[in-house]
Amino acid sequence: MATSPKAATRLEEKQLSTENRLDVELRTEFGKGAARRVRRAGKVPAVVYGHGTDPIHITMPGHDTMMALKHANALLTLVIDGNEQLALAKDVQRDPIKPVIEHVDLVVVRKGEKVTVDVPVHTVGEAAAETVVNVESPTVQIEVEATNIPENIEVSIEGLEAGAQILAAGLTMPAGATLATDPESLVVNVTAMISQEALDAELAEAGIEQEEPAEAAEEAPAEAKAGAEADPEA
Repeated sequence: MATSPKAATRLEEKQLSTENRLDVELRTEFGKGAARRVRRAGKVPAVVYGHGTDPIHITMPGHDTMMALKHANALLTLVIDGNEQLALAKDVQRDPIKPVIEHVDLVVVRKGEKVTVDVPVHTVGEAAAETVVNVESPTVQIEVEATNIPENIEVSIEGLEAGAQILAAGLTMPAGATLATDPESLVVNVTAMISQEALDAELAEAGIEQEEPAEAAEEAPAEAKAGAEADPEA
């Protein structure tokens, strides 16, 4: 089975912005009731922890936080009582219906420090005709400096034929970053598109009956009705 060369993948150079600067407030009230009041005021409750420090409960500006957290692994500069602190968004809880962030967990980081994060995989290009591209691993884990986390890793599938595979080991890491995912993990798998005839054969072998096409189903009652009208004694 063919495996695409390492050159078939490349890392998108675009990095996450380090200019996500947010003025936040210390929070002294806790619990569900307090959190609801924070959200009603258009703000977001959050907690900052890490590096052996006690957790700090804060309130973040709603709209600015939503904009800053559009991408995974957002690096934020929190301004707390005039002091700046770099923090990485680790867990963002969103309302399942409304476009609202309910809570954020942030981890304290320092410039030059390396962190382990899951980075999304993004395919670019078009594979060969009559193929299906399956992204088996939508993210890969890398170790990289907190201030140099890529927005995603682009994987070129241009012209890949059925049978081609891209493993985690074939991804190009940014300078200073290392792959933390198992190198043998399958990231992208290109397979042949199954024909209608082959699909019908598989369904028949599995004993699955296909539904009659809607047009044929509509024609059958019409033909029966026409026959009845032609022969009243039928």
